[in-house]
Amino acid sequence: MSWIVPITSYLEILLLLYVATIDVATRLIRNDICLVLALLGIAAQLGSPMQLVESLIAAAILFLLLFMIYQQGWIGGGDVKLLVALSIGLPLTGVIQLLTVTALAGGVLALVHLMMRLLPYPRLAPDGSSFARRVYAVERWRHLRHAPLPYGVAIASGGIWTVFSRGL
Repeated sequence: MSWIVPITSYLEILLLLYVATIDVATRLIRNDICLVLALLGIAAQLGSPMQLVESLIAAAILFLLLFMIYQQGWIGGGDVKLLVALSIGLPLTGVIQLLTVTALAGGVLALVHLMMRLLPYPRLAPDGSSFARRVYAVERWRHLRHAPLPYGVAIASGGIWTVFSRGL
């Protein structure tokens, strides 16, 4: 049973990298990815039923708090789904760590977007442009139109940090 935790951790990290990439590209966080992350969290805790119950209670409380924040329009629904799905696999201290690192990563993300105001407005990236050039052109265009931040990137960063700190 001890082999389950490293496997679920690696899968969680891969899924979080995928979520961050897709969130930058589309500003959407897919339901099926959140479901798989939640199931991986449950699978990682099958050896400790009491920790699983604690985790589910913490996730339910987090969902209620985040849902109220979502109702105010301060956070997106995909962000709520992703944070709750990640918290299902974590003890209470892990949830606190996830939220703390996510908030710090979100601050860095916000600073990067604020710094983008100082950068020149690019033309569309021509064919053959580097990936970074294409992302910059699209993000700058979105920034000028006041698109929301891809906060899934910050959540994925917090999730990856938390997964690494719990051990692979």
